[in-house]
Amino acid sequence: MTDDQRIHPSKTAGDRASLIAFLDYQRATLAMKCQGLTGGQLKRKAVPTSGLSLLGLVRHAAEVERSWFRSALSGEDRKALWPSVKGEFAEFHVDDADVDEAFVFWREACEDSRAVTDAFESLDDTVDFRGEVISLRYVLTHMIEEYARHNGHADLLREAIDGEVGE
Repeated sequence: MTDDQRIHPSKTAGDRASLIAFLDYQRATLAMKCQGLTGGQLKRKAVPTSGLSLLGLVRHAAEVERSWFRSALSGEDRKALWPSVKGEFAEFHVDDADVDEAFVFWREACEDSRAVTDAFESLDDTVDFRGEVISLRYVLTHMIEEYARHNGHADLLREAIDGEVGE
């Protein structure tokens, strides 16, 4: 696992540049946690008390990107990439999942999210999402939190899989 794809955020950038850079840094962290593993390792539920896998986290990240940027901010009517199974998030059920497909969907979702972000003039621009007013600032901040939390999970999973640790 090497840290050659992450760009550390500036310590002096303005709000918009900082939020975007921190989100991209968190996205790159998830990619780094998955780097160099086999499909079987990515699917492995490596912590006995959890049903999480690295591949499940990647698929979840794709769904969350699409949900917040395409549905909430852009107002698109989108269907889940992996529909619910008995009310549970299907993206975490990875036994039969296509690893390459998951990474393609995730990367596409990230690119779409960047395009949606670029279309907003200000962090303070708002949309009405299901009767609730939300801003671009809120979505970017929420997404940083979402990735940071799951990257903590990814760190534990990676350590359990092959002993690799690190930020």
